[in-house]
This record gives sequence, structure tokens and C-alpha cells, in this order.
Amino acid sequence: MSSYFTDLAQQYIDGEWRPGSGSWDIIDFNPYDGEKLASITIATVDEVDDAYQAAARAQKQWGATNPYARRAVFEKALRLIEDREQEITEAIIAELGGTRLKAAFELHLAKEFLREAVHLALRPEGKIIPSPTDGKENRVYRVPVGVVGVISPFNFPFLLSIKSVAPALALGNAVVLKPHQNTPVCGGTLVAKIFEDAGLPAGLLNVVVTDIAEIGDAFIEHPVPKVISFTGSDKVGRHVATVCASLFKRSVLELGGNSALVVLDDADIDYAVDAAVFSRYVHQGQVCMAANRVLVDRSVADEFTEKFVAKVRTLKAGDPRDPETVIGPVINSSQADALSATVEQAIAEGATALVHGTTTDNLVEPSVLTGVPAGSPLLRQEVFGPVAFLISFDGEEEAVRLVNDTPYGLSGAVHTANVERGVNFAKQIDTGMFHVNDGTVHDEPIVPFGGEKHSGLGRLNGETMLDSFTTIKWISVQHGRSGFPF
Repeated sequence: MSSYFTDLAQQYIDGEWRPGSGSWDIIDFNPYDGEKLASITIATVDEVDDAYQAAARAQKQWGATNPYARRAVFEKALRLIEDREQEITEAIIAELGGTRLKAAFELHLAKEFLREAVHLALRPEGKIIPSPTDGKENRVYRVPVGVVGVISPFNFPFLLSIKSVAPALALGNAVVLKPHQNTPVCGGTLVAKIFEDAGLPAGLLNVVVTDIAEIGDAFIEHPVPKVISFTGSDKVGRHVATVCASLFKRSVLELGGNSALVVLDDADIDYAVDAAVFSRYVHQGQVCMAANRVLVDRSVADEFTEKFVAKVRTLKAGDPRDPETVIGPVINSSQADALSATVEQAIAEGATALVHGTTTDNLVEPSVLTGVPAGSPLLRQEVFGPVAFLISFDGEEEAVRLVNDTPYGLSGAVHTANVERGVNFAKQIDTGMFHVNDGTVHDEPIVPFGGEKHSGLGRLNGETMLDSFTTIKWISVQHGRSGFPF
């Protein structure tokens, strides 16, 4: 595993591993123990340009390559991940503080998305559409957009890079990937290494490890990429969308959430507790779909709260290398400080901490808060960490109003003994995804993934990848002679 942080601490441009030409380094730290994993000299605007130019050169031939031949690269990449699963697991634990359970979850999904990319290469279909003009044939082709810029986050960096990179490549595009500064290897250069070893031709996937302090908006403003796929905060996503719109680029945005898990009066309480604890605390709550808010019908609130608190108290926080650990560190000290401040703000506003976890360096223990005032901004924002808000409600109508009272609309869940009651509830929620009798954290390769409101634009996965990473071209053929009015 350690060789990843030695061998892959570089830029990957046009099939070559090379240092950046910037004047400073990004230091890659283990968030649990502070160990320095790697030092990477950052890419400048010149390297970003090199990467995009290489992608543009390589894409033409790749786009014309038989999709059955393209498919073979993803089959090989999948086998390589399976062969290297142990080393990749150790890298995820070291670089982002993921527990073993979380690393297994991330790798399972990464492999599933690669399996889907194998099929996606063969998915684009054309059409012949009738014309009112005699002898005219209207052909509609689905073609690659060309070059895609991908910006991935720190929480599931390996998965969420592959989730955009693999389908974009499978559909005949080239890609330039910019991983998050906190996860440059798992989210960037490790992905490049796997595709390089899988036989992807040089130039089709490039990785630039850099920072906006160095390059500004150069990554999204560059004239080569036609689509920017961004996963991250809604604040940055709004900026990406604005820049892209001004330059007539397409943006695909997977942004934050403030999901709610709702427990109705007829729910299986023990099962709902299990679903809620997982939905809030998986990967320390650093998941866009995590259940920030747990809403419980007042008639079952006491029973649910007692069992929820008891289960949270059993969650072991500590070294993510320990298989027993459920709660590892958050990604950095600013996140840890922000979470501590959130808990203290809630208490200052009148909330009660049923569980008040301590913070040591980047290790933030779980907290459970109840009685947060209805008008508190904390209930409407994303809390990216192991802090749960328990909220009681009276009846479904109030529950629907509370769930929708947020700028976000990504995921959610409802628990009830009546499935159709749950589906009817779900239809009233302004989200891109909602789950009946399950958790809020789900992602499947062929089901459209994305949000409403501030949670993003567009969808990923399955057929929606065609909308994200291809474009439609109309070519008409006039058989015989057409008539013109002059």
C-alpha cells in the first residue's frame, strides 16, 4: 500500500508520470494519526492545458474505436481492482480515514460501476426519424461530447472518480480528472494507474493534482472540455454551474444534501433504529445522502429515542485500521472544528445532547441532539459528520412539511408497515431519490442518481450517463433532388 503514496505522488498527463511545475506542494496526510503519506508538487495552469490538449488529441481516435474494443479496457480494470483489493483497501483507510467496513462498501460499488461501464460502451443507439419531405432520411446519432472534466470529492474518492471517469471513457470521451486535495491518490492517481495498467491508450485519462489557489477557474474555463462533472458542496457547485453556463458548457452536479429519515406511527421501531443509525453514521456521516435529520412520530418517539441512543452509544470510535471501529476520523481539522461548533451552537439554542461525543484531533465521536428549535438554521443545512438531530412530529402532513423545509433535495427514507403509504409519502418529498423501509444511503449502477433544489443538476448512472456524456447529432440525407422556392 505505501508504494501507492510513493509511486503515484505525481501528475499523470498524456500517459506520463511527471512532477507538477508549481512552486509549492500539496501534502497528503493520514487524518487519523497525522502521518505524512505523500508530497505532490502541484500542477499549474500550464499542466492543466497540457492535460486537456492531450485529451483532445487522443479522443478522436478513441471515439472512432469499436465499442467492443473499448469495452475490453473496463473488463481488465475490473480484474485489476479485484487483484489489488487489499492494497486499495489499505490506501482508503490511510488517506481518508475510512473504516474497513467503509472501504469494502466503496470498493464493492466501484466494481459495480465498472461492470456497468462494460455494458455502457455498447449502449448508444441511433434513430431514423420520418420526414415530411419526400425522399428525405433523418438520421439521429448519439456521439461523444469529446472531453470531460471531472472534479471528485474526498469522502468516496475512488468510487466517485470512477463513477464519472469510467462511463465518460466508455462512451468514447477523453477525461481530465482533478481529485480533491485531501485525497489525491485514491481519488486521482490510483484511478489513472489502474486504467494505465488496463491498457487505456495514453492521453485519454489525465490527472492533475492542484488547487484553485494556484489555477483559479482554469480547470472549468478551459476551452477543450464540453462537460464538467462535479461532486462536492453546493457552494462550489453553484460557482461551477455559473462559469459553465457563461461558456455554454454542460455541468453535471452532484451536490450536498440534508436528508431526513422518517419514522411513521406504524413503523417497525427496531428496524427503523438500525436504518437510522447506519444512515447517519456511515463513514462518520461524511456522505451526501446521510440522514442529517431523524423525524419520528410523537406517538413512538420515546421508544425510538431510547433505542436509537442506546445503539449510538455502542458505536466504537477510533483507529480505522481496527476492524471493530465504526467511527473513524473526519477528513481534516477544519471539519472537526466545524462539527464541534455545530453541537455547541445547537446546545446554545436550547437543544439537549442525549449523546455528546468528544473531539480529539480529527476523531469526532457521535452526538445525538433533540429539541433543536424549529427555526434553527442547523436543521436546514448539511452537517457533514456524526451529529444526528432527532425531531418529533404530529402526523404525516407535518412530517412532509418538515422534510421539505430545506434548500436541499437529494435522498431520504420513510418507515411504515404500509408500503403504499410509504410510496405516497415519498411522492410528496422534493428529492431526486427516496426510499421506503430502508436507509437513506444508496447508489446503484443503473438507477438514476441525483438531486433536486440545491442538491444538483442532472443525473448519473445507467441510461442517464448518455445524457451526461454524449450529445445528439442530426444528419439528414436527401435521396433524389429537393425542391427550393427560389
